[in-house]
Amino acid sequence: MGAILVVDDDAQVLDVLSEMLRLEGHEVVTALNGARALEEVHRHLFDLVITDLIMPEKEGLETIADIRKARGAIPIIAISGGGRIGPQDYLETARHIGADATLAKPFARKELISAVDALLA
Repeated sequence: MGAILVVDDDAQVLDVLSEMLRLEGHEVVTALNGARALEEVHRHLFDLVITDLIMPEKEGLETIADIRKARGAIPIIAISGGGRIGPQDYLETARHIGADATLAKPFARKELISAVDALLA
């Protein structure tokens, strides 16, 4: 299985996503914001990154761009609830910036695992 970095400013979301991924046999590292995520990306080699888009300190779109600069082709899944305007615009922008897949919150466990499996295959 893979080493996955999960980035979200909501600790509960991190816990739930981490548990889902660990149950599938993945090694999971978490970060509460994009700045911490970049520190982890420079410290470890990940097989996949899952990042929220709307976060304080360093938002997800900037985080995706920075990960692309630092690690090139690492697969990235962007996730978002979209705040007040809904997730679709954010997720579409994330695809243009370099996300390989997107998921609108809330999403089902099956959707997450399917996206992860497809990118790690």
